[in-house]
Amino acid sequence: MYGIQELYRPPEGQETEIDIVAVHGLGGGVRRTWTARQNKVCWLEDAEFLPKYIKNARILAWGYNASYSSLTGENPSQNRIHDHAHTLVANLAADRRLNGTSTKPIIFLCHSLGGIIVKRALSYAQTRTAHKVSNDRLIFTCTYAVLFFGTPHHGTSWANYLTRIKQLGAPAGMKKSDLLGALRLESETLQNITDYFVALLPHLRVYFFWEQEPTTVQLARGAVVRDFVVPKESAAPLHDNTERAGIAADHRGMVKFETPQAQGFRLVIDALMRYCEEAPGVVGQRLVDAAKAMEAERRREALETLRVYGQAVAAGPGASGQGVERADAFRSLVTMEERREMDKEGASLERRGGWL
Repeated sequence: MYGIQELYRPPEGQETEIDIVAVHGLGGGVRRTWTARQNKVCWLEDAEFLPKYIKNARILAWGYNASYSSLTGENPSQNRIHDHAHTLVANLAADRRLNGTSTKPIIFLCHSLGGIIVKRALSYAQTRTAHKVSNDRLIFTCTYAVLFFGTPHHGTSWANYLTRIKQLGAPAGMKKSDLLGALRLESETLQNITDYFVALLPHLRVYFFWEQEPTTVQLARGAVVRDFVVPKESAAPLHDNTERAGIAADHRGMVKFETPQAQGFRLVIDALMRYCEEAPGVVGQRLVDAAKAMEAERRREALETLRVYGQAVAAGPGASGQGVERADAFRSLVTMEERREMDKEGASLERRGGWL
């Protein structure tokens, strides 16, 4: 399934305080990525897992075409990371408007490629400053935390390896996706996305998780590959004010928890409980700041328009006396007191980072 899927919502009569959004990785699915292999439990929606600990959150999962080869039985995605990121922002903004949670905090859970898409989505949403696209901007303003599970921030050698396998063993007519190429080591696409995202880190709580066990893959003709899909150095880069931890599982298993006592689940649920407690106050203040910044910007634009128009009227041919009076009238629409207040608002918001 593609688009936003609601896996859990608070009981009737209990207000939703936060949206938790899960984004799967390459070859994953809305539920498949997060469902344990043995007991088929999806920890995002099972009553004994996430909903038991955080009852006031809507739990959402975003699905998209993450197939990298027609050998998987699906038509591979021809969209690039940027396309998926823009679609995620649009889908999530629409879902939140329809469910009345447009101004509630957001926490993202991202597996592998999903983390790259979320990074790009937040950078994109941050640039949507025009009034007509302010709902897209809210996705950035309301995002409080991002948890990355095995995300290849600096690429992965497995992308290079799988690409070579496709080239060597692909049957004639096999369709391929562009997604693998973007995940290669030293990928320019990844580097650009990371550069933009680093500038957003001071505004976010971030937790990096890496896989502590190698992944085993059975290839054709009995060959077996056993290695780390995303090494620690790529999955958990060193950044100030971020958290890092390993999960005792391979790349696929690191987001599949069979019991609430699982080491990985306990790490994740502790972080989510802390973030859910902190988020409402922080995001609430951001929204206040954003509204003030928007108002101040509109006033400045109006003042500049009036100033320019007033000068033009005053300088108009044959309108020396009347033109000056009209220019003075235009300028008086914004008083000196309002100008001083706008200047103070602008300086205050600049000190706090500005959420316009």
